[in-house]
Amino acid sequence: MRQVIIVRNDLKMQKGKIAAQSSHAAIEAMIKTKKIAPQVVKTWLEEGQKKVVLKVNSEKELFNVFKDVSKEVPCAVIRDAGHTQVAPGTATCIGIGPWYDDVLNRLTNHLKLL
Repeated sequence: MRQVIIVRNDLKMQKGKIAAQSSHAAIEAMIKTKKIAPQVVKTWLEEGQKKVVLKVNSEKELFNVFKDVSKEVPCAVIRDAGHTQVAPGTATCIGIGPWYDDVLNRLTNHLKLL
């Protein structure tokens, strides 16, 4: 089990901003997963909450991944409030799962690590 966070690299967010947005994505995706598959979340928590952070290079690519992955796995799109580095409503990242490694590999193995 693991959770995948996908961050938009084209926004050139600073490290702290990426950490904050990724944290939002991790929590929102976990909440969505817990609603439909509580045992998955329980197992993931017991196994150490493994996460992988990947990158895309555009909003279009982010939403293409979201569209494909959300058909099979609980996901959350994170939009920024716009108080600091990006405009209000900007989609910064998505959180996926936690979910089964084999499914996540199939859906995200074409992406590179952040």
